[in-house]
Amino acid sequence: MEPDAVVVGTGPNGLAAAVTLGRAGLKVALYEARKTIGGGLRTEPIFDPEIEHDICSAVHPMAVVSPFFRQFDLASRGVKMLRPSVSYAHPLHNGLAGLAYRDLETTCAHLGPDGERWRRLMQPLLDHSQALVDFVLSGQRSLPRNLSAPALLVSRMLAHGTALAPRRFSTEVARSLLTGVAAHTVGKLPSLASSAVAMLLGHLAHGSGWPIPEGGSARIADALARDITARGGAFHTDHLVTNLDELPRAKLVLLDIGPETFTQIAAERLPAGYRRSLARFRYGPAAAKVDFLVSEPIPWANPAVGQAATVHLGGTQDEMFRAETATAAGIRPEKPFVLLVDPASSDPSRAKPGRRPVWAYAHVPNGDAADPTAMVTACIERYAPGFTDTVVHRRGISGAAYQAYNPNYVGGDIGAGAMTLWQSLMRPVPRVDPYRTPLTGVYLCSASTPPGPSVHGMSGYLAALSALRREFGIRTPPDLGPR
Repeated sequence: MEPDAVVVGTGPNGLAAAVTLGRAGLKVALYEARKTIGGGLRTEPIFDPEIEHDICSAVHPMAVVSPFFRQFDLASRGVKMLRPSVSYAHPLHNGLAGLAYRDLETTCAHLGPDGERWRRLMQPLLDHSQALVDFVLSGQRSLPRNLSAPALLVSRMLAHGTALAPRRFSTEVARSLLTGVAAHTVGKLPSLASSAVAMLLGHLAHGSGWPIPEGGSARIADALARDITARGGAFHTDHLVTNLDELPRAKLVLLDIGPETFTQIAAERLPAGYRRSLARFRYGPAAAKVDFLVSEPIPWANPAVGQAATVHLGGTQDEMFRAETATAAGIRPEKPFVLLVDPASSDPSRAKPGRRPVWAYAHVPNGDAADPTAMVTACIERYAPGFTDTVVHRRGISGAAYQAYNPNYVGGDIGAGAMTLWQSLMRPVPRVDPYRTPLTGVYLCSASTPPGPSVHGMSGYLAALSALRREFGIRTPPDLGPR
């Protein structure tokens, strides 16, 4: 029997789309180029069969707050999200460090003269957290009924995303603590887009936290896959789709792929105007990743940093501004921003005696082919003297090589598109329905569509809702709860 719908790509958005379509009663077939599903949610051993590494994403603040995952309810499906008492840390020179505790008051108490300023920045966002999250994770084509959350966001974007940013705090600890979150945008700093990301992720650090799934990111993908197969969905792995014509006949096709790959597999079927619009889509800097197998916990100069699973290694605010802006301009900085994840600090099950996983990635220019191993190792050593002596194995993946792992990461851009303000709102092309393409029954649902990168499932969910309305006349969103 032919499927009602086909989904190409099984990253978090492809899986979310398939869950939504299956819950609406459609028979779904999913196609994945690799042997395992998950996209950015893969977890597998690299150096030791007993130690699993998250191959891409590892920390998931959006997977507990997005509208899709709030309905899907990972906890009820056996996925335990572990929330460190310190959501993220930012070490500085001479043993100084900024610590973003889940408890806002504790964070403020450790920020000294900037504590009250931090409270005034974060508390209103926490008071309107769900409205803020729902606004940012919407299709971004209409204003919400309640404008209080957007107003809070815009006022803070203007204060922290412009040349005024260095004046907002009096201490380097507070300035760097916020700027490290803004650097998740992987682009020029400061900017309005990076400030929006800092407000979104920054306030969640003091709310639902920055959790990691017990056992690794693949547990999220597994839960989504179980729901799909329970409703008759079928997975076809190790199957690279090179042309839309090779897919089975179905009324609906959802593509968890980027504009560049879509242009390739659609061949000459795309209208020239739409093809030109896709060609204008721009990609951001790359991530160059190093996986480590270490023999003991990281010997941070400030031991409190070890309480966080996520650590930003970027130095001062000015150093991050210069490094990120240079990277966005295609210049490889001498000391790039590095994001490190130490999952065993919050999930002891990830470690065995004398063996534990650590990974870190540096921001480098798009397409950078240099091995990042020495550079990233030196950066960690700067804030954790003796780290090198704990390393048992290491493996570097250049920014350019990341595209071979996932074609959506063009040139190593793990955000699947530059996070400028315009492109954040109008990705992949300026259309009323950004998911619908000119091809009948064909929709895009990757992170190159709104609301953009991160594991939230919303691009897949919103694309599926659009397709259900237009292709099947189903206007009521299906129930996603664990029944």
